[in-house]
Amino acid sequence: MTVPTAARTVPVEPVAPAEPADQAVPGTPAAPARRPGADLDETIRRDPGAHRVLTGDRPTGPLHLGHYFGTLQNRVRLQRLGVEMFVVVADYQVITDRDIADRLAEHSENLVLDYLAAGLDPDRATIFAHSAVPALNQLLLPFLSLVSVAELGRNPTVKDEIAHSSQSAVNGLMFTYPVHQAADILFCKANVVPVGQDQLPHLEVARTVARRFNERYPHPDGTGVFPRPEALLSAAPLLLGTDGGKMSKSRGNAVRLSADADTTARLIRGAKTDPDRRITYDPAARPEVSSLVLLAALCQDRAPELVADEIGDGGAAVLKRTVTEAVNEHFGPMRARRAELAADRGYIRQVLREGAERANVVAEATLAEVRAVMGSV
Repeated sequence: MTVPTAARTVPVEPVAPAEPADQAVPGTPAAPARRPGADLDETIRRDPGAHRVLTGDRPTGPLHLGHYFGTLQNRVRLQRLGVEMFVVVADYQVITDRDIADRLAEHSENLVLDYLAAGLDPDRATIFAHSAVPALNQLLLPFLSLVSVAELGRNPTVKDEIAHSSQSAVNGLMFTYPVHQAADILFCKANVVPVGQDQLPHLEVARTVARRFNERYPHPDGTGVFPRPEALLSAAPLLLGTDGGKMSKSRGNAVRLSADADTTARLIRGAKTDPDRRITYDPAARPEVSSLVLLAALCQDRAPELVADEIGDGGAAVLKRTVTEAVNEHFGPMRARRAELAADRGYIRQVLREGAERANVVAEATLAEVRAVMGSV
C-alpha cells in the first residue's frame, strides 16, 4: 500500500525493533510478543490467526508489475497462510493529488479485477471502498489531533507525491493523507501491513497514532485500543519503470498486469539500460539493468545472479527478450482469469457491496470504542 511521530522522526526498519507487546483488546488480534531480531514473516507462519492485515490501493488506474511484486503477491500468500485480510479501494484518497476523481467507478472495478485475477478470494478477504465505510473516515478527526503539522510536512513520501502532483497547488488532503492511511490500518486493528520501501514513512505515522492514542486515551481495563502495526516488506520492494525512475501508474513508465503479450514486449523493448554489453546484477552501480534482471528472476522464481550469468555477453537485446518471455509466461494465466472475470461486472460490484457490509460492522465497533475512551458518548 496504495497505505508517517513524536517530537522527532523515528527511523523505520522492515521489521520493527523489539518493544513491549501491545496489549490485546477483547475480540481483536494482537501482535504477539517476539524476541529481538525475530523475523516477522516466520512469526506469521507460526500463528497466522494472531495477525490481521490491512492493505490496498488508490483506484487511479490499472495495477502494474511493481504493485504485484511489491505487495500484491504478498497479500495472496498471506491469505493462503490463513491471515485475516482487509483490502481497501482507497477512492477518497484519489483526490489527494488531482482535482477530480476521474472515472472513479471504472477504476475501482478494474482494481478489484486485478485483485481477484491475482488470487485474492473475496470469501477470505474483505474488499471494500473508502467511501462505503463512514465510520472509518470519522477516525481521521481524532487521529489528526495526534500528529503535528511539522511532522506531516517532513514525510518523505508526501514530499515525493507533491513533487509529482498534477495540481497547481497542494491541497490540505495531501498533508493529511498519511493520517487517513492510519485510519485505514487502525479501523480494523490491523497489526501487519505489506508495503514497499517507499510506504514505510506512512506506516510509521500509523504506529505513532496508535501509540499516542493509547497513551492519551487509555482503555478502562488497562489495555491499549490499537495495536502498533508492523511492515512486511516483499522480496522486491522497488522495481524501476521503463524510464529508470520509480514505476508508477501516473508516470507512464509501467507495465500493467492486464497488458497483453505484445504490449508487454513493446514496453520492455523501450526500457532504459546502459552501454555495458555484459549483463550483471549490481543494483547500486547498474540500477536499470539490475531491475530488469530482477524482474525476470522474480517471474522465474530464480536468483537474479543466475539470470544475469546466463545472459552474460548477450547484451540488452537478450536481456529484454528474456524479461519479456518471463513476464508473459508468468502472467499469462492471470490475464486469462482477469478477462473471464471482466465479463461479469455485476459480480465485481457484488464483491464490493459484501466487503463494505463486513467492513462497516468492524469500523462502527472501533469508532464506538474510540468514542467511549474519549468520553464523547
